[in-house]
Amino acid sequence: MDFKQHLQLAWETTLQFIVPVILLTLVQIVVIIFSFGILAPVTSAGYMQSLLLALREGREPKMGDLFSEMRLFLPLFVFGLLAMIATSIGFMLLILPGFAVAAFIVFATIYVMPLMTDRNMGLLDAVKESWRMAVRTPVSDQIVLVVFYLLLMSLGSSIAVAVLFTQPLASFLVLSVYRERTEQSTPPPIDFDSSVKGA
Repeated sequence: MDFKQHLQLAWETTLQFIVPVILLTLVQIVVIIFSFGILAPVTSAGYMQSLLLALREGREPKMGDLFSEMRLFLPLFVFGLLAMIATSIGFMLLILPGFAVAAFIVFATIYVMPLMTDRNMGLLDAVKESWRMAVRTPVSDQIVLVVFYLLLMSLGSSIAVAVLFTQPLASFLVLSVYRERTEQSTPPPIDFDSSVKGA
């Protein structure tokens, strides 16, 4: 994986759509706050799909995209709740186990939302496929992605205004890798003309 290329693409796409993605990020944060976090998972799914379309098709992100995946509210709410419980148990033990659990969850499930929105997978199938994509050799590529993703998200969390830029940048980075890995796992189309000629 050419990580430098993915990072450059994420940077360029963020700058290309800088105004709409900042507005989209701001609106999502407001929605999450006023919904007490209940709408965080499902609006994150809409957010990721909106950015994926921007990356893949050059489509400008829209505010309504945040609520475009409401059909996934229940499975994503359950998924978010289980992830929060697992992380909380880790932090109850000690700080380091808490961070380790959180990092592992990100490592294993970082592709779940785009798989559910882009490929219409169910939650369990998306988790399995995300894990399969994550452990694809060399695993070091996935580790680098997770480290950069967590660093960007941590930077955004520590500086209030920075999150409006770091969140879309981190998301575009994940989606760029997601796009490469899903394209690699898609079998090439059958050339019927060649088949007929060969017959």
